[in-house]
Amino acid sequence: MNRNLVATAVAVAILATAAQTAQARQAASPPMEPVIVTATRTAITVDDALSSVSVITRADIERLQPTSLMDLLTGLPGVTFAQSGGMGEQTSLFLRGTNSSHTLLLVDGVRVGSVSAGLAAFEQIPVEQIERIEVVRGPRSSLYGADAIGGVIQIFTRHGQADGQLAPSLSVTSGSRHTVGSQVGLSGGDRHAWYNLSLGGEYTHGINACRVGAGTVFAGCFANEPDSDGYRNYNALANAGYRWDGGTELAATWLRSRNFVYFDGAPYGNQALNQQQVVGARLTFRPLAFWQVTVGAGQSLDKATTYNDGSYVRYSDSRRNQASWQNDLTLADNQLLTLGADYQLEHLSSDIGYLASRRQDTGVFAQYQGTFGRNELQASARHDHNGQFGNHDTGALAWGYRLDHGLRLSASYGSAFHAPTFNDLYYPYGSGNPNLKPETSRSAELGVAQQGEGWNWALNAYQTRISQLIALDSNYYPLNISRARIRGIEGQLGATLAGWRWQGYLTWLQPRNDDGGANDGHWLPRRPERTARIDLDRRFGEVGVGATWNVAGARYDDVANTHRLGGYATVDLRASYAFAPGWALEGRLANAFDRRYETIYYFNQPGRSWYLTLRYAPGG
Repeated sequence: MNRNLVATAVAVAILATAAQTAQARQAASPPMEPVIVTATRTAITVDDALSSVSVITRADIERLQPTSLMDLLTGLPGVTFAQSGGMGEQTSLFLRGTNSSHTLLLVDGVRVGSVSAGLAAFEQIPVEQIERIEVVRGPRSSLYGADAIGGVIQIFTRHGQADGQLAPSLSVTSGSRHTVGSQVGLSGGDRHAWYNLSLGGEYTHGINACRVGAGTVFAGCFANEPDSDGYRNYNALANAGYRWDGGTELAATWLRSRNFVYFDGAPYGNQALNQQQVVGARLTFRPLAFWQVTVGAGQSLDKATTYNDGSYVRYSDSRRNQASWQNDLTLADNQLLTLGADYQLEHLSSDIGYLASRRQDTGVFAQYQGTFGRNELQASARHDHNGQFGNHDTGALAWGYRLDHGLRLSASYGSAFHAPTFNDLYYPYGSGNPNLKPETSRSAELGVAQQGEGWNWALNAYQTRISQLIALDSNYYPLNISRARIRGIEGQLGATLAGWRWQGYLTWLQPRNDDGGANDGHWLPRRPERTARIDLDRRFGEVGVGATWNVAGARYDDVANTHRLGGYATVDLRASYAFAPGWALEGRLANAFDRRYETIYYFNQPGRSWYLTLRYAPGG
């Protein structure tokens, strides 16, 4: 029997035995209502958000034991991924059936993503450096400008605690396919200052990213390289802040992730050296009691150098400089007016000859939030001037009504836009289309939710119509689809029963080409019609056990719907043992039944995998 599987079985058996013999049960603390900022750019509770929101805390991350952001987010309402292989390979996120470039990713308020491809490198962001994630579904261009057609995901990095104590942290991981990883950090703070310093890294031997059989060498990755495609990553995080007695606050963040990944693609490249970097600073102060000002600035960097068997092929260096100015004016109790402006400059440097490599965007926005008895109202509007594509106006209106017993109804409508990327327009070798038009969208949504003692549920139905949707034809040439229509229903249900905590999610999606042409009525590529996820967890004293069941229906890999990818279901098992104050041993068996599946045509996904982690965190 495989030694890795034996080691996993032994570890799980040890933790399961400890669970059965544990005498004390950990008392569950009443959950505090999470405070979020992404939905409105102001601090509100999840219960006050009139949009569909998911919040993932550091405690959730350690409970679920993910090895990547894809592990963590897969199966959440409206969230699906497509990945070209295993760990570290290119990953695309589709939020509510929109394109992978239609989800805005922020890291500590800084816009992140490649200027050339328009994609955020989810696969390169280290999970160990994350404190919290907010996922906001639905259009947010009226607050954030371009790209937020499907929604916004904001990652908040780990930070120091204001308890006056130094807090070292450590984690060491070993797993399948020679996977090793580690993280070491030091954080601290008091009532005025806080800081966090952290270093991490991981390595895996990987899997064969692309399967190519007889007669299929020109499909998928266009190469026949049956080998293991490894991945290694080194990352560092530093953030700090200071809060004066008057409430003025200054905070700064620096996150860097550097990785080397192998993939299948010779002779055009089968190795890449990538670097992601985010730098940002924010100053918040109150000139008057009713007026709060927030000024921010930052830069995101996305660099990639491609090699083929060690020989240089090409490089790309994209940078996005950005600044924002936001004013929150309290008009009366439960009446808030927000006025602001954003600026960003995109710059691309490459040796493959783009016809244009620089553009800027300036946006001004306003938002009103008010509560009138049982009624809640949010309204926002924004004007953007894009240096290439001119002026764009977007807006959003949301209404909520609170009934008895924690029940709330909501309705919203919003517009959004996305400008074609430099790759869409100018990628050489005939793969760019300079005649592309910007994409625009209109979305409507109805929702009902209820929060009770130890249970919650929500149901949201929406429709998004996108004009000039950008998609690749059978020759990988980008074209505008004149009309696309996406309909969806999302459900959530969670409860704590007999000591077991469980949370379920279900998404039904209809992402349809609606342009009246040859592909009219076809499914948009790589979006499954149905997805579901169930998380089940319980603690027995110092031992925790849990499982996650993920299901995804069939999808198509192309606009013509000729390449069908079958549905699949996977099960992850996990356990943890807090054997000493601050110390824990964690074990996870991913894809426990070794399900074989693809999310991109001809690209493999990992089979059964095991991971063991030793973790130290004071107070953990």
